[in-house]
Order: sequence, then C-alpha cells, then structure tokens
Amino acid sequence: MKAIPVPEIEGVYLFEPTPHADQRGFFSRTFDRDVVASVGIDPDGFAQDSLSRSRKGVVRGMHLRGGAGEAKLVRCSYGAIFDVVVDLRPDSPTFRNVKTFELSGETQVSVYIPAGCAHGFQSLTEVSDVSYRIDRPHDPSEDITISYKDPELDISWPLSVTMVSDRDERAPSLLEALKPTR
Repeated sequence: MKAIPVPEIEGVYLFEPTPHADQRGFFSRTFDRDVVASVGIDPDGFAQDSLSRSRKGVVRGMHLRGGAGEAKLVRCSYGAIFDVVVDLRPDSPTFRNVKTFELSGETQVSVYIPAGCAHGFQSLTEVSDVSYRIDRPHDPSEDITISYKDPELDISWPLSVTMVSDRDERAPSLLEALKPTR
C-alpha cells in the first residue's frame, strides 16, 4: 500500500493498495497503520466505521461536521462512485478548492479527508457500498449540509441525480451553511 498526497487539497491523501490477484479473484489490504502513520495521520485516532449502500445516480452530500470537525477515511468497497472533497478550512492554503475522484471496488483506493473539508459522492453503478472510518463518534447536532447543487461549488455530477435525502435537497448554499450564528 502506498500513500499519495493530493496537491489540490492540503492534507488529503489517496491510499492505494497492492492487490494480489489470481484465478480466485484478489486479496487486498485496505488499511495499513504504518502507511497511514507515515504521512502523519494517527492510525489509532479512528473511532467508528460505517457503511452506506446507494443506487445508481444517488447523491449523498455535501456534508461536514462543525465543532472540532471530523476526519474520515472513505473507500468504495463495491461498485463505483464519483467522490467530491471541498476544502472549507479558512486557514488552509487550498481553501475552497474542490477535488473529485472515482473510487471503486475494483481498485479499493481510499481517500483521507481532513476535518474541515466537506464530502459527498454520487453512485455510478446500480449498487455502490461506501465504507467510512471517522475519527470521533458521530454527533448529529454538529452535522452541516451544503447544497450539492450550489453554483459556487460548481460540481459537475456525472449522472442525472436520481435521488437525494430530504435534508440534502433542502440544504442551504455554501455561504448560508457557513454563516456564523449569533
């Protein structure tokens, strides 16, 4: 497994496994604590693993977490997704940069998303399973949702959007979502 920095968004890494294939299929390590630690990420810092399953065209996002934020390691374990990361850390040199990836069960590549970045994806296949490893227990009161169709983000979803959650459909624009509360 190797770690590949993503220059468009500081602190984002792709973790590319080395699959071992034969006539049965393949075996692949999807997490390696030594490789993760080699780029300054605490491999013991993850608190929860979750899984979502989506149908083709479904969009989930754009989501981030308030408070101390939430770092996550995301992998498409089955199917394929169009994955989107937006840097919303005001002090970051890559602030407001958007980067997209195609993640798939074929490659098993993971993307590490630092706290303060928004994340979303669209399922490209009839079924896609996405695994999330997050660095602290989920607290729904800190959830922030930004409209997946916000023109300021200018995300070109590759397929027609077939379904989103009610929360994602009603999500405010980037500017509204990040407006300080008084």
